[in-house]
Amino acid sequence: MSAILVVARGVFKESVRDRIPYNLVFFAVLLMAASFLLAQLTAGQDVKIIKDLGLASASLIGVFIAVFIGIGLVAKEVERRSIYSVLSKPVTRPQFILGKYVGLVLTLVANLVVMAAAFYAVLAYLAWVTPSNIESAWEAPATDPRMLKAFVLIGVELMLITAVALFFSTFSSPFLSVALTAAVYIIGHFSADLKNVGSVVDSQAVATLARGVYYVMPNLSPLDVKTAVVHAQPVTAQHMLLASGAAGLYIALLLTASAMIFSRRDFK
Repeated sequence: MSAILVVARGVFKESVRDRIPYNLVFFAVLLMAASFLLAQLTAGQDVKIIKDLGLASASLIGVFIAVFIGIGLVAKEVERRSIYSVLSKPVTRPQFILGKYVGLVLTLVANLVVMAAAFYAVLAYLAWVTPSNIESAWEAPATDPRMLKAFVLIGVELMLITAVALFFSTFSSPFLSVALTAAVYIIGHFSADLKNVGSVVDSQAVATLARGVYYVMPNLSPLDVKTAVVHAQPVTAQHMLLASGAAGLYIALLLTASAMIFSRRDFK
């Protein structure tokens, strides 16, 4: 466990020194601020626009960080040949993989907290400058704490995407890993459509293939509750636990597979 924490701390420190996460988070904060200005052009819908754009930008920026930094976690070590010095220390290959994963997850959580704080700051300012008669017509308060549920599930989704990116990086090139991870992300959000492909196509082979992909790929739809919280629809604790539990199981499988593949990899 101590070896995993040492590797994780190194990843977190390196990410803190890296400008990429900060630039992406800054871009997300700008999007949230810009959404406030854009919302002024749409009377009566300003709070919904800010919430929609704010949550969407936080999610997408987090995915960019998870994919591009997650794939480089192993690739950089191999390319720099620093993998030899790392593995010569009392660190096993599974510990190395888990440490890299934990370090990036800590980075993602820190960035997500910053984006959530900016998100609520923009909404708090909107509530402060909005007349009470207009505010009373909103479906939910501007700083509705229930929106934190969306941020929690965004964090779970980012943990899953990080595990996917790390898995592909253990055996494929960076470019291919990005493409495969992006494909998993896109398919994961449309997995329900894959299940019902048989009702819209005549080919049994295509329907069988689509159903097979549905059962293999992670289902990210239950983790996407952004629309629900924006429109003040209930998101139960049971739903969050089930969605997080399913994602956690998939993460465990991916990390196990990543450790097994990396353990068998020959760096000579």
